[in-house]
Amino acid sequence: MRDVQNMKRMCLSMLSGAVAIAALLSVPVLAADDIETQVQTCSACHGQNGQPIDVNIPIIWGQQTAFLVKQLHDYKSKDRDNAIMSPLAEEIKQPDIRKIATYFAAKPWPTKSTAVTAVAAPDGLAVCRICHQPNFEGGLPAPRLAGQSYEFLLAQMNAFADEERTNSADMIKLMKALTPAQRQTIARYLSSL
Repeated sequence: MRDVQNMKRMCLSMLSGAVAIAALLSVPVLAADDIETQVQTCSACHGQNGQPIDVNIPIIWGQQTAFLVKQLHDYKSKDRDNAIMSPLAEEIKQPDIRKIATYFAAKPWPTKSTAVTAVAAPDGLAVCRICHQPNFEGGLPAPRLAGQSYEFLLAQMNAFADEERTNSADMIKLMKALTPAQRQTIARYLSSL
């Protein structure tokens, strides 16, 4: 009788151990699935394939991780307010902000669906390259600008110049120093890259 009970305990112990190991092995998959589920909402506007549904929405696929983290944080804390993004960011748990940013940063920057006419580089870009890098593909601390839509870029540049967007003091100063025509020319150039 004791041997049968010992055998049952051993089988139960082995079964419990197997279940625990299986559960532990599935945690990364569940975590990845959880992030996949969370970012489905993002695709409604930012696009299933990285191409936003509207020219006023930025491309986030292939964007810099640090920049995406900062923007999500700023939306969540109301340092950057947007009627759509702020409420969505409020729902993201703090530990998931970096995971979501990393998820989108790992995606490839979308290819342009139509050929863009080359635009000559305007004067005054040297100061922009300091943060946004020589090819405007971004890097710490700045986002990629190359290939964003003209409409989005111009709207953000004007928002900084008009102090409607205030989550970067440097950008406010830089954009205020440019005329509206200069901002238009720079936005046109960056969108053509």
